[in-house]
Order: sequence, then structure tokens, then C-alpha cells
Amino acid sequence: MLKLAAILLVLMILFGILGFVVNVAGAITKAAFFICLIGLAASLVMKAMRKA
Repeated sequence: MLKLAAILLVLMILFGILGFVVNVAGAITKAAFFICLIGLAASLVMKAMRKA
């Protein structure tokens, strides 16, 4: 019974770490997406200014 409890504890810790890593990766992905959008908008504005 104690072995089972230890295995479950280790699994819980592992899944907790994995969940945290996935959350952090999701946040980084969102930040990168917004940075790319801002870069695209700036690029389009610069192109429009050059033509005018």
C-alpha cells in the first residue's frame, strides 16, 4: 500500500510539473504571436509610408 502511495505521489508531482511547463509554453506562444502581429503591422505601415 505504501508503494502505491509513493508511486501516486511521484506521478502527481510529475504531472504537476508537466502542467506548469505546458502553461508556460502556452504563455510564451501567445507572447510570440502578439510580437509577430505587431511586427507585421509595423512592416505594413512602413511600406505604406514609403509608397506615399
